[in-house]
Amino acid sequence: MASLVAYDDSDSETEADPARSGDAAGQISDASDMSRPSGMGFVSSTVGVTKEGAQHTGNAPNEDAGKQRLPLARLWRSDPGSCPSQRLQWPSKEPGTSFPPSEPPHPSLWMSRAPVGHVPLAAACLKPLKPAWDVLRPPHDQSALESTAGDASSSQRKRGEDCVLPYIPKRLRQLQEPNPGASGGKDGDPLGPPAGCAPAPLCVAPAVSEFIQPYLNSQYRETMVPKKVLFHLRGHRGPVNSIQWCPVFCKSHMLLSASMDKTFKVWNAVDSGHCLQTYSVHSEAVRAARWSPCGRRILSGGFDFALHLTDLETGTQVFSGQSDFRVTTLKFHPKDHNVFLCGGFSSEIKAWDMRTGKVVKGYKATIQQTLDILFLQEGSEFLSSTDASTRDSADRTIIAWDFRTAAKISNQIFHERYTCPSLALHPREPVFLAQTNGNYLALFSSVWPYRMSRRRRYEGHKVEGYAVGCECSPCGDLLVTGSADGRVLMFSFRTASRACTLQGHTQACLGTTYHPVLPSVLGTCSWGGDIKIWH
Repeated sequence: MASLVAYDDSDSETEADPARSGDAAGQISDASDMSRPSGMGFVSSTVGVTKEGAQHTGNAPNEDAGKQRLPLARLWRSDPGSCPSQRLQWPSKEPGTSFPPSEPPHPSLWMSRAPVGHVPLAAACLKPLKPAWDVLRPPHDQSALESTAGDASSSQRKRGEDCVLPYIPKRLRQLQEPNPGASGGKDGDPLGPPAGCAPAPLCVAPAVSEFIQPYLNSQYRETMVPKKVLFHLRGHRGPVNSIQWCPVFCKSHMLLSASMDKTFKVWNAVDSGHCLQTYSVHSEAVRAARWSPCGRRILSGGFDFALHLTDLETGTQVFSGQSDFRVTTLKFHPKDHNVFLCGGFSSEIKAWDMRTGKVVKGYKATIQQTLDILFLQEGSEFLSSTDASTRDSADRTIIAWDFRTAAKISNQIFHERYTCPSLALHPREPVFLAQTNGNYLALFSSVWPYRMSRRRRYEGHKVEGYAVGCECSPCGDLLVTGSADGRVLMFSFRTASRACTLQGHTQACLGTTYHPVLPSVLGTCSWGGDIKIWH
């Protein structure tokens, strides 16, 4: 008698796996309104689900043991007199009959009252995410439903094999993926629409913002020190690398932000503080994004080796190129807007022509990475800051180039052993600023021989390896810079004294930019993924 009981227990364990496979079907039967034939009342009996996912039915012993272990999706589709061999024939996969175990999160009520062309922040946060039931579903779940149910040992072995990916040699991986940036990130799918899909067109009101209109026909006033936060923009799920106002004055209410969450966004940062559109054309982090001088397109580059020029009115890529290095900086030529410079994790800076989609010139130096690019003399010259800061290469930290001939004009500009993550040109005087990892801003002449000023040095902030940006106000009287401790510091250009300190962010403040028209509006972004508009 004891052996008989042991046989019954082992048999129940053996056939518990088909019941586990039919668990999803059981949930379908509970969620749907399908009628069940008479005699199947034991299906609704008390069911206990263990941690392993197996079902233990609490039915009376006089019922048929074979029918108790039938999958719930099969009980009302087969006649009660079917033979045991038919229960191994699982129902075919039917699209549209599977339901999630839980309902997706409902958006807030204010989202339904948003304008047609507006993507609110909550929608931007919810749209990129996959539903929980798609993320948690095993990749081989459909194949498991279509396969026949074996004994317990074979099903456990199959589940173990599904979790192990086959090894592919490196040579075969390189043949399958000739482009290092073609594959997606290892941390999951990119946020937003799949990379390469054209986003919806950007709906921009034809009228000029009522806050900007009074300043368009008047001369720029003196820059005022901002004191309070006008908007706090939250929508990125990664560090915001840079922000830029639209260069067209009548459209300067739009703010562009590039983030490490593989997206770049366009905000209405003057009137409402809402996100106008999110673009997910990259499969890796977007390190650089720039407005085109016409204000209708955005040039972006990132760690996926890709370059895209996105048209805001149609949402399509006007130009797409593939670089051979990760892109960290992009700059349009100030005269020829069809040409731009691209730098990154390479010893060479490349000039691209968007009309032909090809590289027209290369600027090569014995460096490892280009941090920033700055045009001088109306585009005839440009500066590049690099990461060369060793003892025998400190003279290559900042290099001046001739744009037309690709010749080096000078590499004896900055002799201190600090890298310069960002450069900024003064709007009225022939000087430029260099942000250094020595925790100070250095001032240089923008004409040959590019001498550094020994008298004026702007210090008090922290860089600590972050790509902290700096900028001059449109009037040229104030300088603004971020800090690794989250502060925003403003200096007087003439006296190098500190004019104001704002406790901006909880994490490192990376980007700071003055509004080109409004005299007291400042935008800042941080490593924490938030953007603040100060007034």
